[in-house]
Amino acid sequence: MQRTFDAFEIIRAMVEDGNPNSVTDAGVGALCARSAIIGAYMNVRINAAGLKNREFADEILARGAEIERKAIEVEAAIIEIVNAKIDQ
Repeated sequence: MQRTFDAFEIIRAMVEDGNPNSVTDAGVGALCARSAIIGAYMNVRINAAGLKNREFADEILARGAEIERKAIEVEAAIIEIVNAKIDQ
């Protein structure tokens, strides 16, 4: 999840400073990254349910929830930039 989240930095740079004709490709990248993070967090949640070490389970659930929340926020911001560039 974290590595995929880190990709948003590159995706945002592509949207802001990259080839204007590929801005939508970068937007699709943001959609894909967000989807991958949400899917990964689903897997974390189902697997954490079976962990005996509840402290560890709670820690990874909290960390995953925060990454998911930030991913949704960053993806929305990137899509907003993409749409603004399309509508110019």
